[in-house]
Order: sequence, then structure tokens, then C-alpha cells
Amino acid sequence: MPFSRTLSQQRAALEREWARWARPHALAPSPAAPDAGQPLVRSEVIESWQRSLTTVDPARPSAPADDQEIGSRWAHSPLRGPVTALADELHSITDDSGFAACVTDERGTILWVSGGRVLRRRAEQLNFAPGGRWDEAHMGTNAMSLALCTGAPSTVFSAEHLIAALHNWVCYSAPINAPDGRRLGVIDLSSSWDRSHPLAMSTVRALAAAVQSQLPADLPAHDPGIRLQCLGTATLLRAGNPLRLRPRQLEILTLLALEPDGYTPQALHTAVYGDRPVAPGTLKADVSHLRHATGGEITSRRYMLTRRIDCDAVDLLDAIAAGDLTTALRLYRGPLLPGSDTPGIAQWRECLAVSLRTAVLESRSATHAVQYSTRCVDDIAVHEHALRLLAPGDPRRSGVAARLYAALRS
Repeated sequence: MPFSRTLSQQRAALEREWARWARPHALAPSPAAPDAGQPLVRSEVIESWQRSLTTVDPARPSAPADDQEIGSRWAHSPLRGPVTALADELHSITDDSGFAACVTDERGTILWVSGGRVLRRRAEQLNFAPGGRWDEAHMGTNAMSLALCTGAPSTVFSAEHLIAALHNWVCYSAPINAPDGRRLGVIDLSSSWDRSHPLAMSTVRALAAAVQSQLPADLPAHDPGIRLQCLGTATLLRAGNPLRLRPRQLEILTLLALEPDGYTPQALHTAVYGDRPVAPGTLKADVSHLRHATGGEITSRRYMLTRRIDCDAVDLLDAIAAGDLTTALRLYRGPLLPGSDTPGIAQWRECLAVSLRTAVLESRSATHAVQYSTRCVDDIAVHEHALRLLAPGDPRRSGVAARLYAALRS
């Protein structure tokens, strides 16, 4: 059929373009001769390739598994009710059209799958199954990860997938959003590349709209996430409950939170151990433990968080950058991990302290200067700055003057 030949030509051209990008150790395409018959690779696909190649090996055989218990997550997912109500329709679509369907959570982890036995068996070899992680940081460019990243329905055909094992597939995904706009996950239809058809995208859009229409208008936020507190203390909270981690693991997580682009394994090793002779396996073991504690939020090829976690040190930097000194001073309960001698932590500790001090000294707010004065009793310049801003007769002058006197005598 002419349509089939067109798909074959498109696939061959994409394979050539993919090879220029995904060859070993390449992060940018090599020059290539113009090819009038070659379709242009879409900009969103190229951008996704560029992001993915820092964390994903194109030779990866299947999706990694999420460490968390999937059955419980699906049971408590706000998508479970609407998807269950549409289950008969979804089963009919997959059985009649030769597609496999899935629903993911907001992180790209598959929670539910439907499809014929033969196609399901092929898909399961790729861990297209409950618990498989299909976000960009773990499985590179695919329709599910693009829909999560862009918030728009996405199609990924054959060699537009970054991972070679997916080149025999075509995928159609649409995001599912809560009434307040929060991303809850995506719904996806996937099949062999030769079954590509534009009507599949219309179908997946309609399915996403049907799921959204059955969500309650006042849907509460369900996932409280995790919270890292590392200013003046060292605590990791999940759903408000502290998680037991060793100090070294908290140091590593703090570094990853403060460096959103992540670290190569060697760079993180240096940031944690400096020039001390420590075996690479020690760092791998700590990262593996952290990956379990955070629900698999750390990539392996390049150590980085797949999504931002709540962290008081990161919030502090954001507040300073926004000129919100009131929030910054409220967050600053003390130095970053004060008991740590890790090189990377020491550098960030100084960075945060200098940033906050500079912001206070540049502020014309007496209140900010007094607040900061109480936390750095030996800093003569801060006390003098506070006294210059305080009006004569202000009752706060006596306390600042006392701290200045003590600092001068020390």
C-alpha cells in the first residue's frame, strides 16, 4: 500500500537522523549531507533528545521499575475511578485496533495497562507494564514523556524514540489534568510502527477528555511529596514523617537538590569525598539507598533529581533572587548542614551565607538588618549596618549595640 511505503520511507529517514544523534558519546549531531527526501525531525523531539542524552542510554533495553508499591498507588489514584468507568470502552479500543493502552501518574510511572495478549506480551518486554517508569529522565523521548513535559498531546513515531528498542513502536499520548490544572498523568495508545494512523491521536484526546470529565471539581492534592530541611538541621520528611537516612546520604541529597542539572558520577564523588581515596561503589550504594527513599527520583547515568523536591536551601536561594528577604530570613535557621565537612556542602554553605549577608547589607530595611544581626553575633559590619538604619530612640538599638560591643571585644 502507498501509505505503508510512505511510513517505511519515513522510518528509514528517521533512523538515519537518529543515528547521527544517538551514536555513542554524542550529544550533538554530526554534519550530514542534505537529503531532499528526509523529513525534518520536529523541534520538540530534538529538544527532548538533547535533554535525555544526559541521563539515558539509547541502548537501554526496557523501562526501569519504580521502587514504590504500585497496587496501593493505583488504588489511591484519583484516576482510578474514571479509568475504571471507561474500562470497557478502553478494552474495546485496544482489542479492535491492535493497540495497547496505559495510564501513568504525574511522574510517568505506569499504573494501569490494557491490550490484547500478543501485543501486551511484546510491550511487557519493554516494561510497558504497571511500575514501569516512562518519564524523560528514565526512558528518554517517547509520547508519554513528551506529554508530561509539554502538557500537550504528543505522537512519537519509530526512530523519534531515543531508545532503539522502541523504534518498532508508535505512541500517542495526551495529558490528564485536574480541574485546577495540576497534571495527574497521561493516557497512551501504543502499537507497532506500521499501524500509525492520525485517527489514533483523535482517539487518545477524546479518552483524556472523558477521564477529565469524570474528575470531581474539588479534587484534593493527594501527594504531599518529600521535604528536605538542611538549614541548621538535617531532616528528610515524607508526608510529614521523618525518614531515617545517614548523614552522608542527606549530604548527597542536598547537593542534588541544589544542583538541578545534576552531577556526573565522578563530579559527585569529588563533591562528596574530595581527594580522599573512597571506592566508587560506596557512592553508588548511598545513591541507591536515596533512590529508594525518594521513590526512584534519582537518575543513574548522570546523578540528578528527576523532579524538584521541596528543600529549604533551594527556597532560600529563590527568595533571595526574588528580593523577598522576609521569606529568606524566615527560612534561614542556620548554616547549611552545619556539622558537615563535605567539600561540596562547604562550598554551598558559604554561597548561601554570602548571598544572604549581601542581600541584607544592600537592603534599606532596618527590620531585616536586626533579624539577621541576631544570627551572626560576630559580624561587625552587619551590626553597624543595623544601627545606621535604626532611628534614634528605636528600642531595638540597645540589643544591636550590645551585639556590636561583644563582637568588637571578641
